[in-house]
Amino acid sequence: MITLKGKKQDLTLIAIDGVKVPKFVSDADLATTLISEEKVVYMVLKKAAPDKRKQLKKALTSFVGGNKHNINIDVDSFIKVIGKDLDKEIIFNTIIETIGQVSFKAFSMKEKQKNNDAIYNLITSEKMDKHFEKEMIKIEATNFARVLQDTPPNIATSVYLAEKIVEEAKKVKGLKIKVLGKKEAEKFGMGLFLGVNAGSNVEPQAVVIEYVSDAKLPRTALVGKGITFDSGGYNLKPSQFMDGMKFDMSGAAIMLSTIIALAKAGAKANVVGIGMFTDNRIGGTATMPESVLKSMNGKTVEINNTDAEGRLVLADGMTYAIREMKAERIIEASTLTGAIAVALGPWFIGAFTTNDKLFEEFHKATEYTGELAWRMPILAEHLEKMQESKIADLTNSESGRAAGSSTAAAFLNVFAEEKPYLHLDIAATADEGKRGTGVLVKTLFELLNK
Repeated sequence: MITLKGKKQDLTLIAIDGVKVPKFVSDADLATTLISEEKVVYMVLKKAAPDKRKQLKKALTSFVGGNKHNINIDVDSFIKVIGKDLDKEIIFNTIIETIGQVSFKAFSMKEKQKNNDAIYNLITSEKMDKHFEKEMIKIEATNFARVLQDTPPNIATSVYLAEKIVEEAKKVKGLKIKVLGKKEAEKFGMGLFLGVNAGSNVEPQAVVIEYVSDAKLPRTALVGKGITFDSGGYNLKPSQFMDGMKFDMSGAAIMLSTIIALAKAGAKANVVGIGMFTDNRIGGTATMPESVLKSMNGKTVEINNTDAEGRLVLADGMTYAIREMKAERIIEASTLTGAIAVALGPWFIGAFTTNDKLFEEFHKATEYTGELAWRMPILAEHLEKMQESKIADLTNSESGRAAGSSTAAAFLNVFAEEKPYLHLDIAATADEGKRGTGVLVKTLFELLNK
């Protein structure tokens, strides 16, 4: 539990720079030392650290992970030690976000569960009340997405996730909510979405949540991939690559959680979130390789790899956003390609767009939140690889392995219909250590909160 200027606790966490440390206090960087006589825990943040935000986050993660005591956090001491390198708001944000993520009771089905009910009371002379409320909404939304991500796929079916998200959204004023099932998908001609779902015994669900507090702003659609489990279909994944496939719905969970957070904060925004939920299975009715499916926007797609299914559900989701929800620009997030992990490792989100203005707006938000993103190319040559089919407008999987993340982005860019479009590949950042991260919720919140 995090409070601001709440009931004073017995112990207080104070940051020091490690230059002149009190007696019996370790001067090692990131070290924490309890001096029981003073009722103070000293945390060392040495000046030599090149990345102060990373240093602060690492120190707090270690401390909160092992802490069992109610404690005051002397925010002013942190600002004094690292305020020359980081804006005080960013320091404040990092403290809340780190405590909120580490202390949160993550999803568990164990018979015996550990409870961490410690209170973290932030004390500061700075005026941070409104800022605190916003930060708490952001971390609450991030943690909601993480719970959805962590839920096992035998429970977290498309229907279950739709129900949980609708239930959460109904708690917040100002949201319009609807769920498109199989009949509605057929009505709109979502042949790609239905093609991925064809082998499943669970109905597909496209969850649509709309929040408009200022209709004068350009309407932004947040479209997310919601594959609740990806077997690869007939192009069956090897067993080692099925590990973690319950996280293939992360994009949809993150996008819809962001919309809910914006509404809860009363943000100035004009947004619609669309989560495209289905699993990808094999079976007698599943789509076969070399099948041709027709998308909602009329383009035909040859299925040369049933394991390249995420781009299919997203394509129909993007078309729905443009044609039915009148989106003027699209931001889409998906655990789309293993290639992005090879290119950028677990440190960066892959960002793809041909629109410089939209990227700069997004990049500015990442600098504020600290979530790392790297711009990747979309070239005409990438699209040409996706147009190699002899019998359809597009193939869903190009021959060869070159630039796999960029060719996937080029495929999706076709369905943006020349609207400003930003594709965010979070395949390497959506989960860590078999836990969802809720990546991008805070960045997209800041991007869209005008």
